[in-house]
Amino acid sequence: MKIRSIVACWFLCGVVASAQTSASAGTSQGQAPSGSPQAQAATPSCPELARALTTLMQNDMRLRDWAALARYREANRALPAPAEGEARVVFMGDSITDLWQQPRFGGFFPGKPYVDRGISGQTTPQMLIRFHPDVVDLKPKAVVILAGTNDIAGNTGPMTDEQIEANLAAMCEIARANGIRVVLASLLPVSAYHVQPNSTAVPQTTARPMARILALNDWLKKYAAAHGHVYLDYFSAMVDAAGLLQEDLSADDLHPNARGYGIMAPLAEAAIERALK
Repeated sequence: MKIRSIVACWFLCGVVASAQTSASAGTSQGQAPSGSPQAQAATPSCPELARALTTLMQNDMRLRDWAALARYREANRALPAPAEGEARVVFMGDSITDLWQQPRFGGFFPGKPYVDRGISGQTTPQMLIRFHPDVVDLKPKAVVILAGTNDIAGNTGPMTDEQIEANLAAMCEIARANGIRVVLASLLPVSAYHVQPNSTAVPQTTARPMARILALNDWLKKYAAAHGHVYLDYFSAMVDAAGLLQEDLSADDLHPNARGYGIMAPLAEAAIERALK
């Protein structure tokens, strides 16, 4: 990693030096002087270089462990086998599942043998890769799968609804083959209530069109019914009259706040109870 960092830094510094040299040479040829706005805009600043280097290193790490298998590796090793009669449940998902563990949201089902295996930003192909180590190998009685919103947003590249569905179905098939009951959770609605004026951020309703969320939820409900799984409907309890995520359930139009998780928790409990019957 240190060698890669040095090489990347050297490369970026070379780019800056080249830009500065070109700007200086251009002055003698009647081009804009180096102090002009045009030349300054072409020369990256120190903060820009720092951000570029940070992004480069993050991407390098991500590519070397694309599915983030290392995220829970030690936690999985340390987790004891389920006790006799224990109904362990694993929650597989993205940031909505991942953030649920934070104390500010009330804790992750205190006193319950539930295991959180969410990873922020993940898509269904990444979850499919880690389904064995992060779900099957933990010997749960059931798994709650909440996935697909980041696929729609294109976090790991463009994904069709059919590709998302195929990955979800594959996870369900792996679970069933290993005697694990499946709870398929609906995608949450999104909104654009918290977009600030003059913000350059892409609204969640643009990144994650509600039409695609509705279509995927319809497929999830039908697939669950056809294959004997339980459909967990978060969507209906969190949508407002405009068909969007209720404004007071999120601070960023995507992730639930404490009140949002407060709505989700009993729904998940009820779905798990049905799955384990």
